[in-house]
Amino acid sequence: METDVIVLPNGNTAKLAAKPTLTPVADQSHKPVELKNCRAVAFFIGGAGDKESYYFAGPYKNITYAQDPLNRRVEKAGKEKLFRSIYRGYNEVRGDSDIKRNVIAHIPDKATPVYIVGHSLGGWNGAHLSSLLEGEGYRVEMLITLDPVGEGALVWLGSDIHYSKPEPKSGYWINVRAEPSVPDPSDSVAEFGEKWLVQSGPDINCVMNTNHANAWDMFLKPIQGEVSAADYMYESIISYMAN
Repeated sequence: METDVIVLPNGNTAKLAAKPTLTPVADQSHKPVELKNCRAVAFFIGGAGDKESYYFAGPYKNITYAQDPLNRRVEKAGKEKLFRSIYRGYNEVRGDSDIKRNVIAHIPDKATPVYIVGHSLGGWNGAHLSSLLEGEGYRVEMLITLDPVGEGALVWLGSDIHYSKPEPKSGYWINVRAEPSVPDPSDSVAEFGEKWLVQSGPDINCVMNTNHANAWDMFLKPIQGEVSAADYMYESIISYMAN
């Protein structure tokens, strides 16, 4: 495939490297870096049944299959010592004490660009997190919501999510909605929780023929030409590590 050039949210241009493999390596952990060396922080927020079981289902760790290839791209570029990539469950980023412990404690300062990738209920709570962080003076560079769910009153009863519809705040927002031609059980679960049908706001708002559980598809497959949400995020991250 020929190298693509994209325009980053900050106005710079970048050439895309070859696409990473979709197959995760055995070790999906990302080595933590010292806060003083960190130039960018990413939070990958899973949905129901992702980091812990949900009504006896899971954990499936769906969001880590999106997170791991991004981590490997940063490592391949030799920038892993400047980047923190953190995996959280949707219920770990709601409430003042949880946000301070699980999010803010891992951001070096308010000038550090923050990236949020949320799937399903994690997309709903991640969108809320973007506005909460911005309200505290932190810099949310990019928000990526992958088939966000949270509109249904019934899901509020058994899930630790915000009741109100999110009002995201970030430098750039990408939303991907799954509309599969062949639904599977994960799509039924998403319909039960009621998808957040985002009508306006994102800089990129697209639909993909994939199942709700496939966070990796929505993050890694092209959404505009040959460019994926992961490409936009990776090139933005690397642009802050040029020197």
